[in-house]
Amino acid sequence: MAAPAPPAFLFDLDGTLIDSVYQHVLAWHEALTEFGIDLSIWRIHRRIGMSGGLFVTALLRETGGSLDVEQIRALNLAHADAYARRRESVRPLPGARELLAELTGNGVTWAIATSGLARAARPALDMLGLPQDTPLITRDQVRFAKPDPDLFLAAAARAGVDITDAIVVGDSIWDLLAARRARALGVGLLSGGYGREELERAGAYRVYADPADLLLHLDEVGVRRNGNRV
Repeated sequence: MAAPAPPAFLFDLDGTLIDSVYQHVLAWHEALTEFGIDLSIWRIHRRIGMSGGLFVTALLRETGGSLDVEQIRALNLAHADAYARRRESVRPLPGARELLAELTGNGVTWAIATSGLARAARPALDMLGLPQDTPLITRDQVRFAKPDPDLFLAAAARAGVDITDAIVVGDSIWDLLAARRARALGVGLLSGGYGREELERAGAYRVYADPADLLLHLDEVGVRRNGNRV
């Protein structure tokens, strides 16, 4: 009997494949301060992973402030500029390159889906040693970002797989809520700063420390490595 086909993998980027969450937090803090919005850094971290528009809306709700559409767009661009100034300190998370190489070597389909803009996401492909034609869906390409399912649905379509045959790997509750809405299984990573119980409550059926830990446990998520017929 032939072995069952492995699931496809849809990866978030920031905090999942690259160690960039806190650079984004500080970039948002800088941008918000420029707009006269004073927020504690921990409050910003709790919203990382949402789309920029929802992120700003949620934070403004907490402060009682308001911005119009053009101001929100300008704030998002200010964040992108502030993040670009911190990009040199961003590194791949432990095991990220090896995990993607292992999946590729075992014929497993995968793609990346991020709430970030293309201008912020594309440099990460070089960092991960990936070609520019890597399947990558960014905020620019969908109508709504996380916690809406659009990014992962688009990534599944780009990869040519049914979303119900895919596993979403993310580091935030917003990734896992989007996965549930897309009808995909969710795997959580602790490398973005969320706790195990938070990720499990949001829908993660397995939680690992980082990509290296997931690589060690690929058999638990349905990947049989070459030569392993058990």
